[in-house]
Amino acid sequence: MAPVGVSEGHALVGDVPLSGAVPAQELFPITIVAHDVGPMGGMEQQLSQLVTGLLARGASVTVVSRTCELQPHPRLRWVRVPGPARPFTLAYPWFAIVGSLLVRRHRRGVLHTTGAIVVNHADVCTVHFCHCGRRWNGRLDRRSRRGALYALNAASSAALARIGERLSYRPARVGRLVAVSRGLGAELKRTFPALAERIAVIPNGVDTTRFRPDAARRHEVRNEIGVPETDLLALFVGSEWEGKGLGVALEAVGSVDGCQLAVVGAGDVPRYVALARDAGVEGRVHFLGERRVPERYHAAADVFVLPSAYETFSLVAYEAAAAGLPLLATRVHGVDELLVDGENGWFVDRDADALAARLARLRDHPDQRRSLGNAARAASERYSWGRMVDAYVELYRELADAA
Repeated sequence: MAPVGVSEGHALVGDVPLSGAVPAQELFPITIVAHDVGPMGGMEQQLSQLVTGLLARGASVTVVSRTCELQPHPRLRWVRVPGPARPFTLAYPWFAIVGSLLVRRHRRGVLHTTGAIVVNHADVCTVHFCHCGRRWNGRLDRRSRRGALYALNAASSAALARIGERLSYRPARVGRLVAVSRGLGAELKRTFPALAERIAVIPNGVDTTRFRPDAARRHEVRNEIGVPETDLLALFVGSEWEGKGLGVALEAVGSVDGCQLAVVGAGDVPRYVALARDAGVEGRVHFLGERRVPERYHAAADVFVLPSAYETFSLVAYEAAAAGLPLLATRVHGVDELLVDGENGWFVDRDADALAARLARLRDHPDQRRSLGNAARAASERYSWGRMVDAYVELYRELADAA
């Protein structure tokens, strides 16, 4: 095993709107623990924005993680946790052991963890997904692909995650749990009632400068992927395609003439190409893979679709709203705080016919489409990354004052 390295200086890609509400000289050291920190993935982005915001407010930050895609900063120290990223059944316990030892050695100030990933006592733990709470939501399929081995891996991974939560989410092990949405907060209270009084809600933010309507980019990207201006382009963003309802979206688009679908994210492309073929929509679906500049495709789209079985916040929905796209989504955590039915989109059932009816409506009524999109953009502006960072700083101070 390679020696554990401590890299001095690393801080984020991207802009964090700063409120200036927190005097820099009053901040104390903070240690943040996560599997990965970087620009890809909702949880990774949230961490990147949090670290950047803390540095901008004068804090010294230690990041203990497997990867850290951040730019140099004199007050940021990265402690690398060497080890595998996959499979989860190996990577998760490995990180729990090695990461816990490194936290014990390198921790400075407030300890903030991301989920149940180390055994050290945490002052703050942000929860992006409650594995033990899944029983409140029915069966949720998080497999990246179908097949017995993938099913076994998913079941084993979920079991390990539940064990970790039961060990970590106890009054003796954590000071405060932070949920990223009100719905997730309620789920945590039901699942871990002993911590009910210690659960706070701090929503993620969205970069409304990065994600915005852009007519020039719209024209450029549509030409690039072959979508005429006369067609309605629906956008689907994310992985875990089964759970997020990509099959439903394919079927819905297949029944709406003059409608195409752009898919941004990683998944089982061969299987979904076959499903698109069966739905008669193969030539109208664009599998674009993971993109480091997804906002290009938001600018090209007319509507965002998310017929998901379960979400805890859905950063991609907030990004779509910031880009001025009407939202067609199921009533899931996080989205239910953003979407106002009939004002900036519609809630839809996880049903192809229901989704198709709304797509056809938006195809036939461009003025309403623009009105809904403008309202979605306005709703997203309530959620800034700077506001999120200030909420965490307030929580850190509360804990420090109580100590």
